[in-house]
Amino acid sequence: MIVKIMPAAGSSFPGVNYNEKKIKGGKGELMMMKNFPSFINRSSGQQQVRNYLRAISVGNKKIIKPQFHAMISTKFKEHSKGELTEIAENFMTEMGYGKQPFIVVFHNDTDHNHVHINSTRVDKTSGKKINDSFEKLKSQKALSRTLEKLYDLKPDEELEKLLNYKVSTIKQLETLLERSHFILIKKEDDNSFDVLKNGVTRKTINFNNINFGKNKNDSRKNQITAILLKYKDIYSTKVFKVEDRRKQKSVLPTTKNIFGDSELKIKLEFESELQQKLRQLFGIDLVFHHKDNHQPFGYSLIDHKSRKVYKGSEVLKMSELFEFTEEKVDKRLFEVLKDFTIPNKESKLILLEIFNRNNPEAKLQDFMLFENRVKKDLETYREIKSEVRDHLRINKDKKIDEDSVSIIKSGSGEIYAVSTKHHFVGELQSLIGEKEYRGFLNSEMGCGEKSRLQSEKNSRGEVMKAVDEMLFEIMKNSGTAKDPGENELKRKRKKRK
Repeated sequence: MIVKIMPAAGSSFPGVNYNEKKIKGGKGELMMMKNFPSFINRSSGQQQVRNYLRAISVGNKKIIKPQFHAMISTKFKEHSKGELTEIAENFMTEMGYGKQPFIVVFHNDTDHNHVHINSTRVDKTSGKKINDSFEKLKSQKALSRTLEKLYDLKPDEELEKLLNYKVSTIKQLETLLERSHFILIKKEDDNSFDVLKNGVTRKTINFNNINFGKNKNDSRKNQITAILLKYKDIYSTKVFKVEDRRKQKSVLPTTKNIFGDSELKIKLEFESELQQKLRQLFGIDLVFHHKDNHQPFGYSLIDHKSRKVYKGSEVLKMSELFEFTEEKVDKRLFEVLKDFTIPNKESKLILLEIFNRNNPEAKLQDFMLFENRVKKDLETYREIKSEVRDHLRINKDKKIDEDSVSIIKSGSGEIYAVSTKHHFVGELQSLIGEKEYRGFLNSEMGCGEKSRLQSEKNSRGEVMKAVDEMLFEIMKNSGTAKDPGENELKRKRKKRK
């Protein structure tokens, strides 16, 4: 989960207007209005909300840009709109805005669920400016404390567990901590390090207190080797690059010279299906080491079962385990692909076809998509079923994104539904039930039969038309266009005379 503080804005409070447009466009929903007077409520227009915030702020003329605007986003659909609203409310308290008037608006126009929060930086009671020193860092700490409180997260306990892992080098400890989003920073003296998470220093550790040790004559290492040798024949060992260019894209060309080269380098990771499966099934995390844009020169193996970190070559040589490719994929797209529910190889091929059709420049390969049998939560699953049914019924009363649902028949004849909105691939029958599925099949067959009959009718019509044209040509070429029966009748009349 991330928080972003938007640039301060003027007394017109454009953020309120922005959120109102999202709501009117069906891409936003007002979730909360707090600390407003009773005459300003959910039925009030954005102009009333802006006027009230302006009235509070106008008393302090020193503050030219009084608008406070923050955005809190979760990874894809990990948190619902209700959960995000609760997080936003607690976040505002941690930021010192708990008694300020603020609104929370949920947005559904991206892959990631997120909320926007609008308020004023002028304290409504004292008229003074709310302290905004180091606001970005403060917001990280506020969100961290909020999540710890609401979800009973214990980062300090998590850190203590990680510090008890057996490592051979400082670099291994740094790799271990980074995998859990901790940062290890060396202090000015040579013997101590700070450990940070979300901008908060969690602990200072001394070099002498790090759990260094050797992994020789280790029975667990032999078990891991056997696991690697077995599963490398089951899952893809092809390694590809995952490029994260988001930092580069966020920097304006005019300000690029402010940042050093290291800040603007593409963040590169190396991934394979085997790595993901080992993490999921055995808690074995394989991390590649590389320099710049070059292929990895080695890897570390983190075994969460035994709480040990191994040098990869101690377990199995990298060349014996992996096949490196030059293929690459964008980090943002890769995160979307990893979040898809992909129950089998057939559904993987279906998804690959859809993505390559819609994103031909991505040039995705089948080994970049990983089977994922993790089920969606009940609320999301219900939304998927409803979305698919609406798509099949072509309900014109609802606005359905034409690209959000695809119905595709696989090579084996199974019919699948793909929801790009909810990152889901599943068999159509299990989504809509046997009765509706049979109706769907009958409808499809009915359409096919009607098409066949119409085709036969058109064909017969063409044949009869051709016969008529042929008879007309014969009659024309015989030199007469009269009915032969008419000539016979004339001959009989002459004889009577």
